[in-house]
Amino acid sequence: MTKRDFYEVLGVARNASEPEIKSAYRKLALKHHPDRNPGNKDAEEKFKEAAEAYAVLADPEKRAAYDRFGHAGVSGVGGGPGFDPSVFQDFGDILGGLGDFFGFGDIFGGGRRRGGPQRGADLRYDLEIEFEESATGTETSILIPREETCETCRGSGAAPGSTPEVCRQCGGHGQVRFQQGFFTVARTCGLCRGTGRVIPKPCKDCRGAGRVPRERKLTVKVPAGIATGQRLRLYGEGEHGAAGGPPGDLYVVIHVKEHPVFKRDGDDLHCEVEIPYPTLVLGGEMEVATIDGVETLRIPEGTATGTRFRLKGKGMPSVSGRGRGDLFAYAKVAVPRKLTKEQKKLVEELARLMPPTPAEPPSTASAPADEDKPFFERVKDIFG
Repeated sequence: MTKRDFYEVLGVARNASEPEIKSAYRKLALKHHPDRNPGNKDAEEKFKEAAEAYAVLADPEKRAAYDRFGHAGVSGVGGGPGFDPSVFQDFGDILGGLGDFFGFGDIFGGGRRRGGPQRGADLRYDLEIEFEESATGTETSILIPREETCETCRGSGAAPGSTPEVCRQCGGHGQVRFQQGFFTVARTCGLCRGTGRVIPKPCKDCRGAGRVPRERKLTVKVPAGIATGQRLRLYGEGEHGAAGGPPGDLYVVIHVKEHPVFKRDGDDLHCEVEIPYPTLVLGGEMEVATIDGVETLRIPEGTATGTRFRLKGKGMPSVSGRGRGDLFAYAKVAVPRKLTKEQKKLVEELARLMPPTPAEPPSTASAPADEDKPFFERVKDIFG
């Protein structure tokens, strides 16, 4: 059976914001939840379909993969992105406090109870690098503050020699339930705060939290070709999980400093090259700086300002490791700021021999013999 488009499932536009996606999903979840539609297989399927769509579109990475590759990009094969019930750990928050009311905890593995293993939070670190480092790649060390498992109690929160006890008020469920009309209403246990356990003798180092703040020094390998806004994911380097849960991930967001010469566009680079006027007129060769070093650029005779030269493969390397961009150099006349008397005299002579502008029609008077020569020949005479 062909899957429907996830945006169509939630009834939102492809450019919908995160709050719009969340709101649309909330309405569908409340409408098609099995507790509201007992025995209705169609409602159950629609509920699952909406849940899968939300699991993808609520995650920026999964959404980007889906926008680019469709369902194939979020197939979930081999542990890849796809429908992940863990995204609904905060399901009650999504439904505005109605998660417990409808019993969502039974569907997604324990609901509001926080006593079981919980994945650690993801962390973000903004790393600024030089333009040259983005071209060649680099390796650097960063210091990350994060919550780590307490070594004294090994994450239990209890002092050595003691263990957490089952909460006597909720019986370890993390919730207390009571009947209200035709419905069973669940509320977070006030004694254990939803963990299902109490710690009579808290660990002195972590004060019962099971985790302590630490600073960790990490080495980050930045690949060549990386650009501003791209991020590196360091698996398991986020905050440690609670109650034996897995750690979160660390996202290193890259910021590349501007270069005084090169401007980046994708993997291509653009720059201006100042060329002496005689070289533009007569042609020749000149050296041009690239990110790899100096390259020789051949200037054809009569090159105009703004002419674009392409140096193939002299741009930025692709961050994927496949190929390189090009360098586009734009000719710009180099105007000297200081001239000797002899140089000024030559410039004045050149100005006298220059072809008249369109606003000044050529004179019909007889011209000296040397003015019968082609313009470029006369320029060559001046510059030798």
